[in-house]
Amino acid sequence: MQNVKYILIFMSTIFAVLSGFDDFTLEEDVAVQPDVKSRVLQIPVKLFRIGELVRYTPFSRQTIHNYTIMGLIRESQWTEGGHRLYDESVFERLSQIIELRKTKTLSEIRRILNTEGTARTGTKTS
Repeated sequence: MQNVKYILIFMSTIFAVLSGFDDFTLEEDVAVQPDVKSRVLQIPVKLFRIGELVRYTPFSRQTIHNYTIMGLIRESQWTEGGHRLYDESVFERLSQIIELRKTKTLSEIRRILNTEGTARTGTKTS
């Protein structure tokens, strides 16, 4: 647990340096400067390229592409070079697809996932 604390402090320090915080302090310095406690650092969302999805899942590059085109999964962003970027939620969605694929067709899966999305957000998804 102690190692995790030091890793988090180290990562926070690196983030602060890269973000340009001139007055960033470590956890030990917070007791001296109470106003620093109010600063909330946001961890950037990890985005994955299609190759990383292929590496971490049983799906091929073509399958990931097809699922994106079919609307089973969605990219979060695009790089300037036109590459798709997916957020961490895609892994949950792909897990659902794996389970549903055992008994359902892709059309049925799309309908099920879209219905879940509609129920969750209250809006129609395509």
